Amino acid sequence: MSFWIYLAAIILLPLYAQFKVKKTYKKYSRVCSTSGMTGAEVARLILDQNGLHDVQVVEGKGFLSDHYNPLSKVVALSPTNYREASVAGTAIAAHEVGHAIQDKEAYAFLRFRHRLAPVASITSNASWVFIMIGIIFSSMNSLLGIGIALLAVGVLFQVVTLPVEFNASSRAMDQIVSLGIIRNEEEKSAKKVLSAAAMTYVAATAVAVMELVRLLLIFTNRD
Repeated sequence: MSFWIYLAAIILLPLYAQFKVKKTYKKYSRVCSTSGMTGAEVARLILDQNGLHDVQVVEGKGFLSDHYNPLSKVVALSPTNYREASVAGTAIAAHEVGHAIQDKEAYAFLRFRHRLAPVASITSNASWVFIMIGIIFSSMNSLLGIGIALLAVGVLFQVVTLPVEFNASSRAMDQIVSLGIIRNEEEKSAKKVLSAAAMTYVAATAVAVMELVRLLLIFTNRD
């Protein structure tokens, strides 16, 4: 029974998070911001106000593909957020600029995540080779232990991502409120958009931690 509860959790948590973010985004992307500023204009204003004149704002591709690239110093906004003036687009554009501000200020968790990213990418992929061999051949439990150790690096990356994302959202709200980009009820709406987006990271981290704990239990029970 506990296995089925676990399986339901790792499947349903990400699905619910994705459903929530899409539903919230769809609702507030239809609400025009009183400032009348597009996401691109919001991003450019906040960047300039924080002395980040060298950071570019470009139109990206794909649905909710918004991101900040610290290597190229580019804020890429999905087409709808880049072109249109909505509460959702304002919140997301400000969030991505929040990452640019973190980069400028050498925010500790962001720097750590950037250094960890290439290592986590390699270890996460390699871990499952060791884990599968270790699970199939019980005599090779040491390989399972190695796989778990490699997987733990990827889980650490997920955990470190949480403060980075929450901090970027906090910076985003501070900027759009202090600069008068949003007003009154728009503030609550923007927070809902950012909270829904944050849920996807929380769900991904929860699933990663649960999987790591499950494998650790398998490993220790064998010993």
